[in-house]
Amino acid sequence: LAEDKHWRIRLAIIEYIPLLASQLGVAFFDEKLGALCRGWLQDQVYSIREVATHNLKRLAEEFGSDWAQTHLVPQILSMAKNGNYLHRMTVLTALSMLAPFVNQDVCTNVILPVVLGAAKDRVPNIKFNVAKLTQTFIPLVGPTVVESSIRPCLMELSSDPDSDVRFFASQALSVCDACRV
Repeated sequence: LAEDKHWRIRLAIIEYIPLLASQLGVAFFDEKLGALCRGWLQDQVYSIREVATHNLKRLAEEFGSDWAQTHLVPQILSMAKNGNYLHRMTVLTALSMLAPFVNQDVCTNVILPVVLGAAKDRVPNIKFNVAKLTQTFIPLVGPTVVESSIRPCLMELSSDPDSDVRFFASQALSVCDACRV
């Protein structure tokens, strides 16, 4: 059922995975369900990808930050260069959802560089999502990283040819400014 051709059936199954994982434990999840959950991040249906990213957050809550850092983050990072921009966007969303569950070092040195690197993507939707998602990282990484990494990225995005990218970069810069005070 988890791979049914009808997306609504897949969606119904996916929503039960965190509960199932909590009942059956981390070892069972890693062995039997982990690959399936990562596969949903690349589903052709947006609703499936969206629920799959929310599941990752729920799984990180259930199994803890060490497990998320060891099992989820590396797997998601391996999908960051996917040729499909929708899948790259899903990766960015998943990373931003996991960022609060990993330690500051992993957040700052592993996840954030991937998110900020996506600001160079050729697709405007990726770039404005980078601008939106940086706001998640501002309270997690500390003011030094905000000033040395996030702000310069947002300054570059604020002069992008795309008006939506400029708008969201401007909004995120306002959040950076508010955190200075």
